[in-house]
Amino acid sequence: MRRALRPLRVGLVALACLCGLLGVISSSAHASSTLYPVGTPRAGDASGLGEPATTALRGYHLTYFTHFPGSRLPRGWSSFSGVPGGTVGDVFSPAHVVVYQGVLRLKTYQDPRYQNRWITGGVCQCARPFTYGAVFIRSRVTGPGPNSAELLWPHSNVWPPEIDFYEDLAQPALATQSVHWGPPHRMETYQLRHFNVDAWHTWGVIWTPRSITFTVDGYGWHRVDSPTPIPHVPMDVNIEQRTSCGTHNACPSSPQSLLVDWVAVYQPISIKHSRK
Repeated sequence: MRRALRPLRVGLVALACLCGLLGVISSSAHASSTLYPVGTPRAGDASGLGEPATTALRGYHLTYFTHFPGSRLPRGWSSFSGVPGGTVGDVFSPAHVVVYQGVLRLKTYQDPRYQNRWITGGVCQCARPFTYGAVFIRSRVTGPGPNSAELLWPHSNVWPPEIDFYEDLAQPALATQSVHWGPPHRMETYQLRHFNVDAWHTWGVIWTPRSITFTVDGYGWHRVDSPTPIPHVPMDVNIEQRTSCGTHNACPSSPQSLLVDWVAVYQPISIKHSRK
Protein backbone atom coordinates (compact mmCIF):
# COMPACT_ATOMS: atom_id res chain seq x y z
CA MET A 1 0.00 0.00 0.00
CA ARG A 2 1.19 3.50 -0.77
CA ARG A 3 0.40 6.72 1.02
CA ALA A 4 1.16 9.40 -1.53
CA LEU A 5 0.61 12.76 0.07
CA ARG A 6 2.16 13.06 3.50
CA PRO A 7 5.03 15.59 3.43
CA LEU A 8 8.26 15.16 5.36
CA ARG A 9 8.60 18.16 7.62
CA VAL A 10 11.92 19.87 8.09
CA GLY A 11 10.69 23.03 9.81
CA LEU A 12 8.59 23.73 12.89
CA VAL A 13 5.79 26.27 12.96
CA ALA A 14 4.86 26.54 16.63
CA LEU A 15 6.99 25.08 19.40
CA ALA A 16 6.29 24.31 23.01
CA CYS A 17 9.36 23.02 24.83
CA LEU A 18 8.19 21.22 27.94
CA CYS A 19 11.60 20.39 29.30
CA GLY A 20 10.35 20.45 32.90
CA LEU A 21 8.17 17.45 32.19
CA LEU A 22 11.20 15.28 31.52
CA GLY A 23 11.96 14.99 35.20
CA VAL A 24 8.83 12.93 35.79
CA ILE A 25 8.90 10.81 32.64
CA SER A 26 10.54 7.41 32.87
CA SER A 27 10.52 4.41 30.57
CA SER A 28 9.61 2.34 33.62
CA ALA A 29 6.61 4.46 34.65
CA HIS A 30 3.96 2.31 36.28
CA ALA A 31 0.33 2.48 35.20
CA SER A 32 -0.88 3.06 38.77
CA SER A 33 1.01 6.36 39.01
CA THR A 34 -0.04 7.85 35.68
CA LEU A 35 -3.22 9.32 34.23
CA TYR A 36 -3.10 7.60 30.85
CA PRO A 37 -2.29 4.07 29.61
CA VAL A 38 1.39 3.20 29.58
CA GLY A 39 1.33 -0.62 29.84
CA THR A 40 1.53 -3.14 32.64
CA PRO A 41 4.71 -4.86 33.86
CA ARG A 42 5.22 -8.11 32.00
CA ALA A 43 8.18 -10.42 32.45
CA GLY A 44 9.85 -11.27 29.18
CA ASP A 45 8.18 -8.47 27.24
CA ALA A 46 10.54 -6.73 24.83
CA SER A 47 9.89 -3.32 26.35
CA GLY A 48 9.23 -4.41 29.94
CA LEU A 49 5.59 -3.30 29.77
CA GLY A 50 2.82 -5.28 28.12
CA GLU A 51 -0.86 -4.81 27.33
CA PRO A 52 -2.46 -1.91 29.21
CA ALA A 53 -5.59 -2.57 31.24
CA THR A 54 -8.93 -2.59 29.47
CA THR A 55 -10.12 0.23 31.73
CA ALA A 56 -6.82 2.13 31.95
CA LEU A 57 -8.35 5.18 30.24
CA ARG A 58 -11.28 6.67 32.12
CA GLY A 59 -14.46 6.74 30.06
CA TYR A 60 -12.96 4.43 27.42
CA HIS A 61 -12.53 0.72 26.87
CA LEU A 62 -9.85 -1.20 25.00
CA THR A 63 -11.18 -2.24 21.57
CA TYR A 64 -7.97 -3.37 19.87
CA PHE A 65 -4.56 -4.61 20.95
CA THR A 66 -1.68 -6.34 19.20
CA HIS A 67 1.81 -7.26 20.39
CA PHE A 68 2.77 -8.45 16.89
CA PRO A 69 2.90 -12.21 17.39
CA GLY A 70 4.21 -14.58 14.75
CA SER A 71 6.15 -13.49 11.67
CA ARG A 72 3.54 -11.53 9.69
CA LEU A 73 1.60 -8.33 10.15
CA PRO A 74 -1.62 -8.87 12.11
CA ARG A 75 -4.93 -8.92 10.28
CA GLY A 76 -6.01 -5.44 9.25
CA TRP A 77 -2.48 -4.08 8.80
CA SER A 78 -0.82 -3.33 5.45
CA SER A 79 2.74 -2.40 4.49
CA PHE A 80 3.59 0.54 2.24
CA SER A 81 5.36 0.31 -1.10
CA GLY A 82 6.51 2.85 -3.64
CA VAL A 83 7.48 6.49 -3.46
CA PRO A 84 5.70 8.60 -0.82
CA GLY A 85 4.82 12.22 -1.41
CA GLY A 86 6.72 15.09 0.14
CA THR A 87 10.18 13.52 -0.04
CA VAL A 88 13.02 13.33 -2.54
CA GLY A 89 14.53 9.91 -3.09
CA ASP A 90 12.55 8.02 -0.45
CA VAL A 91 11.09 4.59 -1.21
CA PHE A 92 8.93 2.30 0.94
CA SER A 93 9.51 -1.44 0.56
CA PRO A 94 7.46 -4.20 2.24
CA ALA A 95 10.74 -6.10 2.65
CA HIS A 96 11.76 -3.48 5.20
CA VAL A 97 8.81 -4.39 7.44
CA VAL A 98 9.68 -7.34 9.69
CA VAL A 99 7.70 -8.98 12.50
CA TYR A 100 9.96 -11.04 14.76
CA GLN A 101 9.90 -12.12 18.41
CA GLY A 102 6.86 -10.02 19.24
CA VAL A 103 8.22 -6.77 17.79
CA LEU A 104 7.33 -4.89 14.62
CA ARG A 105 10.57 -3.69 13.04
CA LEU A 106 10.65 -0.96 10.40
CA LYS A 107 14.17 -1.19 9.02
CA THR A 108 16.03 1.54 7.16
CA TYR A 109 19.16 0.46 5.32
CA GLN A 110 20.94 0.71 1.98
CA ASP A 111 19.23 -1.88 -0.20
CA PRO A 112 21.16 -3.35 -3.17
CA ARG A 113 17.81 -4.03 -4.89
CA TYR A 114 17.41 -0.24 -5.13
CA GLN A 115 20.94 0.77 -6.21
CA ASN A 116 22.04 0.93 -2.55
CA ARG A 117 19.64 3.76 -1.77
CA TRP A 118 18.33 4.20 1.78
CA ILE A 119 15.01 2.32 1.73
CA THR A 120 12.46 2.43 4.54
CA GLY A 121 9.39 0.63 5.86
CA GLY A 122 5.92 1.78 6.81
CA VAL A 123 2.58 0.26 7.80
CA CYS A 124 -1.00 1.29 8.41
CA GLN A 125 -3.96 -0.25 10.15
CA CYS A 126 -6.00 0.70 7.13
CA ALA A 127 -8.70 -1.93 7.69
CA ARG A 128 -9.75 -0.35 11.01
CA PRO A 129 -10.49 3.36 10.49
CA PHE A 130 -12.28 5.21 13.28
CA THR A 131 -13.59 8.66 14.11
CA TYR A 132 -12.52 9.77 17.61
CA GLY A 133 -10.77 7.52 20.09
CA ALA A 134 -7.35 6.99 21.63
CA VAL A 135 -4.20 5.24 20.42
CA PHE A 136 -1.14 4.23 22.44
CA ILE A 137 2.01 2.80 20.85
CA ARG A 138 5.02 1.49 22.77
CA SER A 139 8.12 1.96 20.67
CA ARG A 140 11.71 3.10 20.38
CA VAL A 141 14.22 3.94 17.67
CA THR A 142 17.67 2.38 17.45
CA GLY A 143 19.37 5.66 16.51
CA PRO A 144 19.14 8.87 14.48
CA GLY A 145 19.03 9.11 10.71
CA PRO A 146 15.59 8.44 9.23
CA ASN A 147 12.50 10.37 10.28
CA SER A 148 10.29 8.10 12.40
CA ALA A 149 6.60 8.85 12.90
CA GLU A 150 3.44 7.47 14.50
CA LEU A 151 0.29 9.20 13.36
CA LEU A 152 -3.37 9.26 12.44
CA TRP A 153 -3.96 9.67 8.70
CA PRO A 154 -7.28 10.30 6.88
CA HIS A 155 -8.75 7.03 5.66
CA SER A 156 -9.79 8.75 2.42
CA ASN A 157 -6.11 9.55 1.74
CA VAL A 158 -7.18 13.17 1.22
CA TRP A 159 -4.70 15.33 3.15
CA PRO A 160 -4.90 17.30 5.43
CA PRO A 161 -5.87 16.48 8.23
CA GLU A 162 -3.12 14.64 10.07
CA ILE A 163 -2.30 14.04 13.74
CA ASP A 164 1.32 13.11 14.52
CA PHE A 165 1.62 11.88 18.09
CA TYR A 166 5.28 10.95 17.74
CA GLU A 167 7.80 12.20 15.19
CA ASP A 168 11.52 12.71 15.69
CA LEU A 169 12.39 14.70 12.53
CA ALA A 170 15.51 12.51 12.20
CA GLN A 171 16.99 14.10 15.32
CA PRO A 172 18.76 12.07 18.04
CA ALA A 173 17.07 13.63 21.09
CA LEU A 174 13.85 15.21 19.86
CA ALA A 175 10.20 14.18 19.93
CA THR A 176 7.48 16.26 18.30
CA GLN A 177 3.70 16.11 18.14
CA SER A 178 1.71 18.07 15.58
CA VAL A 179 -1.69 18.72 14.06
CA HIS A 180 -2.26 19.54 10.37
CA TRP A 181 -5.49 20.99 9.00
CA GLY A 182 -6.87 22.94 6.03
CA PRO A 183 -7.06 23.74 3.19
CA PRO A 184 -5.10 25.89 3.01
CA HIS A 185 -2.59 23.77 4.89
CA ARG A 186 -1.83 24.94 8.41
CA MET A 187 -0.07 23.18 11.27
CA GLU A 188 1.00 23.46 14.88
CA THR A 189 3.96 21.51 16.26
CA TYR A 190 5.07 20.96 19.85
CA GLN A 191 8.32 19.37 20.92
CA LEU A 192 10.14 17.63 23.72
CA ARG A 193 13.84 18.40 23.63
CA HIS A 194 16.72 16.40 25.11
CA PHE A 195 14.48 13.33 25.08
CA ASN A 196 15.94 9.83 24.89
CA VAL A 197 13.95 8.44 21.96
CA ASP A 198 16.10 5.31 21.68
CA ALA A 199 14.61 4.13 25.00
CA TRP A 200 11.17 2.51 25.14
CA HIS A 201 8.30 4.98 25.50
CA THR A 202 4.52 4.79 25.25
CA TRP A 203 3.29 7.52 22.90
CA GLY A 204 -0.40 8.34 22.86
CA VAL A 205 -3.14 10.55 21.47
CA ILE A 206 -6.70 11.04 22.69
CA TRP A 207 -8.86 12.48 19.92
CA THR A 208 -12.36 13.78 20.71
CA PRO A 209 -14.75 16.09 18.82
CA ARG A 210 -13.51 18.98 20.98
CA SER A 211 -9.86 18.31 21.80
CA ILE A 212 -6.65 16.43 21.05
CA THR A 213 -4.47 15.35 23.98
CA PHE A 214 -0.91 14.13 23.45
CA THR A 215 0.62 11.78 26.02
CA VAL A 216 3.95 10.14 26.69
CA ASP A 217 4.60 7.40 29.25
CA GLY A 218 1.21 7.95 30.84
CA TYR A 219 1.46 11.73 31.21
CA GLY A 220 -0.48 14.30 29.22
CA TRP A 221 1.84 17.03 28.04
CA HIS A 222 -0.13 19.06 25.50
CA ARG A 223 -3.79 19.59 24.69
CA VAL A 224 -5.32 21.22 21.60
CA ASP A 225 -8.63 22.86 22.51
CA SER A 226 -9.14 25.17 19.56
CA PRO A 227 -11.89 23.73 17.33
CA THR A 228 -10.30 24.61 13.98
CA PRO A 229 -7.43 22.04 13.94
CA ILE A 230 -9.53 19.08 15.13
CA PRO A 231 -10.43 16.59 12.35
CA HIS A 232 -13.89 15.04 12.09
CA VAL A 233 -13.27 12.37 9.46
CA PRO A 234 -12.35 8.65 9.75
CA MET A 235 -8.63 8.14 10.28
CA ASP A 236 -6.33 5.15 10.70
CA VAL A 237 -3.09 4.41 12.51
CA ASN A 238 0.14 4.76 10.51
CA ILE A 239 3.71 3.94 11.61
CA GLU A 240 6.62 4.74 9.33
CA GLN A 241 10.20 5.75 8.72
CA ARG A 242 11.30 8.05 5.90
CA THR A 243 14.49 9.38 4.40
CA SER A 244 15.08 12.42 2.23
CA CYS A 245 18.67 12.13 1.12
CA GLY A 246 17.89 14.10 -2.05
CA THR A 247 17.39 17.21 0.08
CA HIS A 248 20.11 16.28 2.60
CA ASN A 249 17.48 15.93 5.33
CA ALA A 250 16.78 12.68 7.20
CA CYS A 251 19.66 10.94 5.44
CA PRO A 252 21.10 8.14 7.60
CA SER A 253 24.77 7.30 7.99
CA SER A 254 24.09 3.80 9.32
CA PRO A 255 21.19 1.30 9.32
CA GLN A 256 18.48 2.15 11.86
CA SER A 257 15.08 0.78 12.88
CA LEU A 258 11.84 1.82 14.52
CA LEU A 259 10.82 -0.95 16.93
CA VAL A 260 7.18 -1.30 18.02
CA ASP A 261 6.27 -3.58 20.93
CA TRP A 262 2.51 -3.07 20.84
CA VAL A 263 -0.41 -0.95 19.68
CA ALA A 264 -3.56 -0.33 21.75
CA VAL A 265 -6.74 1.44 20.59
CA TYR A 266 -9.46 2.67 22.93
CA GLN A 267 -12.97 3.87 22.12
CA PRO A 268 -15.42 5.80 24.31
CA ILE A 269 -17.61 3.50 26.38
CA SER A 270 -20.64 5.06 24.68
CA ILE A 271 -19.44 3.55 21.38
CA LYS A 272 -19.88 -0.21 21.21
CA HIS A 273 -17.19 -2.17 19.40
CA SER A 274 -16.26 -5.83 19.29
CA ARG A 275 -12.61 -6.46 20.07
CA LYS A 276 -10.84 -8.39 17.33
